[in-house]
Amino acid sequence: MFPLLQSPSSITVLGAGLMGRLLAVALAREGHRIDLYDAAGPGAEGSAARVAAAMLAPLAESAVTEPGVVRMGQHALGRWPELLAPLAAPVYFQQNGTLILWHRQDATDAARLRGTLERNQAALPDLPAMQVLDSAGVAALEPAVAHRFAQGLYLPGEGQLDNRQLLAALEATLAELPVTLYWHSARGPEDFRPGQSGQPDWVIDCRGLGARGQWPALRGVRGEVVRLHAPEVTLQRPTRIVHPRYPIYIAPKEDHLFVIGATEIESDDLSPASARSTLELLSAAYAVHSGFAEARIIEIATQCRPTLPDNLPAVRRTAERVLEVNGLYRHGFMIAPAMLDVVLQVLHTGQSPLASRFDLALQLHPAQQAAPASDSCTVP
Repeated sequence: MFPLLQSPSSITVLGAGLMGRLLAVALAREGHRIDLYDAAGPGAEGSAARVAAAMLAPLAESAVTEPGVVRMGQHALGRWPELLAPLAAPVYFQQNGTLILWHRQDATDAARLRGTLERNQAALPDLPAMQVLDSAGVAALEPAVAHRFAQGLYLPGEGQLDNRQLLAALEATLAELPVTLYWHSARGPEDFRPGQSGQPDWVIDCRGLGARGQWPALRGVRGEVVRLHAPEVTLQRPTRIVHPRYPIYIAPKEDHLFVIGATEIESDDLSPASARSTLELLSAAYAVHSGFAEARIIEIATQCRPTLPDNLPAVRRTAERVLEVNGLYRHGFMIAPAMLDVVLQVLHTGQSPLASRFDLALQLHPAQQAAPASDSCTVP
């Protein structure tokens, strides 16, 4: 029988990345006592969430993921404003849609992408309808790039937020709640005996790749992003560029800060970004807007995203009162609100209707962990 969360309870959360912070805030607001442990510091230096564009783009991402993840993204667009409103500091949130552009030589790849998005749109009719743009349509949405692009696709309703602002706002909110923060304190589930005297009632493991000792199927997928300050550039929404090797995105934040990325490498390597990928990112940005030529490089960063064999997230119970949440891959900000709501449902009721809606791998019987790692992501 699944033990239900009683109020108030003592809960230990492992990992203070995006999921760990969201869960700690939500559970503390319910009146629970929270201990939050992280191997790094309050700046989330070891978290994949720190090196991200934080785009909320379910239809755009439908080209590379499953319908359940897309539905999580739809859920997030409504939930993020609710989650951001009570935080201790403001967080930039924008919902101006996504613009997809391409150069003439990439028209074949663009046509293929359009066909994929149209099929996905038909299968997920709740998504806002994609709009096909001619040169006048591109000019109306983004006047600054109109002279360079004669065609485009517009995905209304999609959005983004500022990941660094969010992590800082969550940290400030945790300081106001009944949460004890243990920075530079790596811990694992084996360090606790939940339910026993003097121990937490529950342990929730959100350590990402830090949990590979308990979840061997996890792997790292490397991402590289460039953060630029470009006062001469005005873009009003995340813009994706069809590229012969991989789609490149430009996400405009506040005060002319831009996050540019694309690289997705099957590697746990955390060495600095390669010259090739950096040149490709900067060249693609310049091809969109010449104002990027005078931009100042604020940061070139790399990080590895925690990924399971099917590239989908999962929640599992490995012991009586231990939950593990992992595998958010490249979709962390787009699916984190859905994952949060699923975990809260599981803790309170022992089940989650949302998990079924999202086709989410949910394993609540510890005995299942005896199965081979390759089976650990299947939905019962």
